[in-house]
Amino acid sequence: MSKYESVSRQAGKRRWTILLGGFLLSLVGGMSYAWGSFVVPLVNDWGWTAAEATLPLTVLIIVFALTMIPAGWLQDKFGPRKTATVGAVLFLVGYSLAGLLRYIRSHTWLILTYGIVVGLACGLTYACIAPTARKWFTDRPGFAVSTSVMGFGLAAVLLAPLKKLMINAMGVDGTLFVLGGFAFAAAIVGASLLKNPPDDWTPPQRAESKIRIRPPMLKKTPEVTSSVTPRVTPNVISEVTPRVTPNVTPREFIRTPIFYGLWLALAAVIGGGLTAIGLLSAFGELELGLSPTQATLAVSLFSLVNGLGRPFAGALADRIGTMRVMMIVYILQSVVFLTFPWVATNYPLLLLCSIFLGAGYAVTFALFPVVVAARFGTRHLGVNYGLVFSAFGMGAVTSFLGTTLLDTTGSFTPAFLLAGITTAVGLILLIALRKKLTIQ
Repeated sequence: MSKYESVSRQAGKRRWTILLGGFLLSLVGGMSYAWGSFVVPLVNDWGWTAAEATLPLTVLIIVFALTMIPAGWLQDKFGPRKTATVGAVLFLVGYSLAGLLRYIRSHTWLILTYGIVVGLACGLTYACIAPTARKWFTDRPGFAVSTSVMGFGLAAVLLAPLKKLMINAMGVDGTLFVLGGFAFAAAIVGASLLKNPPDDWTPPQRAESKIRIRPPMLKKTPEVTSSVTPRVTPNVISEVTPRVTPNVTPREFIRTPIFYGLWLALAAVIGGGLTAIGLLSAFGELELGLSPTQATLAVSLFSLVNGLGRPFAGALADRIGTMRVMMIVYILQSVVFLTFPWVATNYPLLLLCSIFLGAGYAVTFALFPVVVAARFGTRHLGVNYGLVFSAFGMGAVTSFLGTTLLDTTGSFTPAFLLAGITTAVGLILLIALRKKLTIQ
């Protein structure tokens, strides 16, 4: 075995720790994003309005989305480990300051500490996950990226029950303080595992494979004496010319129509997913007469499929094509949203709809970075995907509009129809972009 092959084998084994690092970082980000456990205690115990109690999450989503752009530039320039380490420190600072809420009883304080500082931490850490995984796993990009961000979807299922117990035991402020220590520890470990591959990195199976060169087939001709120089067939080096993906700079990227199409598509489909998260539990309680525990199970199932569905979506995309998977799932999601008020008429059907909607959210977060990398390269993937991901903040607008429609009309139908329409718009944009993206 050559020295190059030995190094390639060792790096090939090490690259799986990259996915673990990404999972830990995404788990902490998902824990911060799962704010629902704090809303009721802030309303009942602290005397806040529902709007005041949810505003820190709204600010966090906006800051998170906007931070992805400079965070992507930082990780492209200085590497994922340093960038994610800064994010880990900000998790500790943001949560610890938010834990002083008992002494500074103001929702503005929670917006500044949790919404802004923790939002910055989410952006700095999340921006490092997909680009690093994509660079190490050029042979199975869908599976790698989706697995590394799986923690974001699973956080609500894994940590929500624990957060409720902690809130009952030590209050909102105490819980925030303790979560800061956990967030820092998990994020610092995750950051330490991230590292970009060498520039000439090739996955082990490709590095070790022997390229078989088939000699040209020459016809036997009788020996003749001729003054004419015989035609020589050139050696065939390869029968397949590999497709080279250009590394498009962010400045070039934002000048392309594809960027704006992807940005709008992500905003549209994310809006539908955020609407589902916000309304599933309330729909179960108010429309179907379910208990709070039963209604919460619909959201938990949504989150579970959102988390576990990501690596499945990525692996499936590697086999049949990224765009094919996205289109199939978004068609289903659009149909479920548009028919939801008339289909989800009992508890089992509500859970079934939650599964389909969770799958749509999983595909969005798992495959959009794969699409950007496949078309525009990985060298500037941090910034390029950050530019597209900034649409996540606009997706929150759809969720807000859905809640407003519910308050105004007293019916869930307009909100779910809005989510279905936005998802359909995202699907149409992706269909229109498919030829320009040049990926299946």
